[in-house]
Amino acid sequence: MSIPERLWYSRDHEWIDILRAGDDLIARIGITHYAQDALGDIVYVQLPAVGITVSANSSFSEVESTKSVSDVFAPVSGEVVNVNEELRGSPEKLNTDPYGDGWICTILMSDIGERESLMNAAEYGKLIGQ
Repeated sequence: MSIPERLWYSRDHEWIDILRAGDDLIARIGITHYAQDALGDIVYVQLPAVGITVSANSSFSEVESTKSVSDVFAPVSGEVVNVNEELRGSPEKLNTDPYGDGWICTILMSDIGERESLMNAAEYGKLIGQ
């Protein structure tokens, strides 16, 4: 199971890629390979609304699979500035490319210190027994 080194991970199995946009930090967010594998075939993604403010560790999206419906939790706080519209018609991208085309949204981070609560790839690997 792949765990890209460049990303950060939450205990709820979301990944975050921190990108710079001028002086701002933008977090691209998705679910991990481990999460999509546990869910099975994903058939629907409820994307968050652009412009909403989310708090770290709060539910801001849902993923529905053939097995269950699962909340997606914000790994950081901030404003949703973009969503992956391609997931509306192709939710299976969360299964086929969870770290690439399967990203869910981007958040303009409001508290850079929250990054400290996330795990690096090695720590996340230990969490999932890898």
